[in-house]
Amino acid sequence: MAAVDTAINQPPSMALPGLGRALVMAGKLGQKAAEDIFRKAQSSRTSFIAELTGSGAVSAFDLAHTMSTAFAAPLLDLEAIDVQRLPKGLLDNKICATYRIVVLSKRNNRLIVATADPSDQEAAEKIKFSTQMGVDWVIAEYDKLSKLAEASNTTAAEAMESIIGDDFEFDESSTEASSEDNEASVSEVEDAPVVKFLQKMLLDAFSMRASDLHFEPFEHTYRVRFRVDGELREIASPPVAIKDKLAARIKVISKLDISEKRVPQDGKMKLKIGPDRVIDFRVSTLPTMYGEKIVIRILDPSSAKLGIDALGYEAVEKERLLHAIQRPYGMVLVTGPTGSGKTVSLYTCLNILNKPGVNIATAEDPAEITLPGVNQVSMNDKAGMTFSVALKAFLRQDPDIIMVGEIRDLETADIAIKAAQTGHMVMSTLHTNDAPTTLTRMRNMGIAPFNIASSVILITAQRLARRLCPNCKAPADIPRETLLDAGFKEDDVDGSWTPYRPVGCSMCTNGYKGRVGVYQVMPISEEIQRIVLRDGSALEIAAQAEIEGVKSLRVSGLSKVKLGMTSLEEILGCTNV
Repeated sequence: MAAVDTAINQPPSMALPGLGRALVMAGKLGQKAAEDIFRKAQSSRTSFIAELTGSGAVSAFDLAHTMSTAFAAPLLDLEAIDVQRLPKGLLDNKICATYRIVVLSKRNNRLIVATADPSDQEAAEKIKFSTQMGVDWVIAEYDKLSKLAEASNTTAAEAMESIIGDDFEFDESSTEASSEDNEASVSEVEDAPVVKFLQKMLLDAFSMRASDLHFEPFEHTYRVRFRVDGELREIASPPVAIKDKLAARIKVISKLDISEKRVPQDGKMKLKIGPDRVIDFRVSTLPTMYGEKIVIRILDPSSAKLGIDALGYEAVEKERLLHAIQRPYGMVLVTGPTGSGKTVSLYTCLNILNKPGVNIATAEDPAEITLPGVNQVSMNDKAGMTFSVALKAFLRQDPDIIMVGEIRDLETADIAIKAAQTGHMVMSTLHTNDAPTTLTRMRNMGIAPFNIASSVILITAQRLARRLCPNCKAPADIPRETLLDAGFKEDDVDGSWTPYRPVGCSMCTNGYKGRVGVYQVMPISEEIQRIVLRDGSALEIAAQAEIEGVKSLRVSGLSKVKLGMTSLEEILGCTNV
């Protein structure tokens, strides 16, 4: 223990928190890796421990065992805790939620508190100041602790009351509701139950790691669903009478025209949680038979700063992508359906290239994630700001790298290709099923084969598959014939590895927790260029890519099954043979 204390007090190359220094001393994390994670936590305004466990640098299990040894504190399995029997009212709920701690018991004038970071002096001082009692730490796993802290410290009634405090507010600095009708509507939606319900839904969605919220009106019912790990789940069924007020409230905050209910609208809103944490949301309204359906997408700025290693690329795929984006000019395309993580992949690449000596400009509809140092432009078709207009302006702004949110038409494609041919790195997305069909899709758009062959240098197709929960996944008994039919080769079914299946536990959703990327990374070789120039088919391109060692989406997904990351049925569901 003395040796650990001595090491922790040694001045490192930068002011790492105590947790980081303890991990470096224990050999669980390199000094540079710890500093990189600390910088990411500061830039994304998250805690060091949240960034650490979220990046996968150290698992919650390893972290807990290391802290228990380093700080000579007992280790507790939180799954053995009965939430209903935990003491209530000993510590303010906001402190518990902020520092991810749970009060286990009280002994004389001391509190026994579960934490994942016993080096957090600020939390200890807050507890002492609030309760006038000392603190004895017990170590627990961070992910389990976060769930238990929420379950044990917040009742439904407390949650509805606490979210209207000073630390939780919408950015409503300006709205476009200027008419008398709009002003009347604004006053109508300042209805406390509506405000509380909306804020509770947004908080719940964020805590459940949902990507989207769906507010759906029907003739006799009103449904709220969250998309968690790619799967929609029904969360609430509020009264139908609330639908108009709720829609108006969302539109006011999103700076939309609340008197217009006949056409779709798009907007954005911000939610402030605490003094230094802001969450962005993208809002889309759609008139239906029984009212306006509203979909809210959660935009997490930290997702673009996870680093390429966290996205799930295999070593060869990662090397191909990094080599392509480091080239001085050319076009890199990311393809896949809506919700497959294309935006995060593009932003991750931009984050790697974002340096003081590089001029980066992006045209997006709309700009979803803010990247400091990048010139981001949101499209506005009504005002005449289209992708093609923005691209023409970019070329007069001395750019090094251009990112186009999506290539939708021939004019945008032509300008982007000319930019790629004249000394600029261009990145964009297309909605195609895989990498080979992207080239034929561009040909069908009217782009000349020569321009495609001379500008496109790499195409990445991707899907997001649900990741198996490491806490409860179990070996699956899958017949050999089924594995072969799925796409495994004879050499792969030799019994040297074990497929897993979802089970389900308190730590996950139906046996899955989080998602992992499945990628097909296809560099455009000289032979593929020749196929494009002679107007070859997608089948010819795919066959040549396979010869050159490019894995199809199915094969790439099966490798994730072999590694135990996901299940066979999940890969079969999100990829084609």
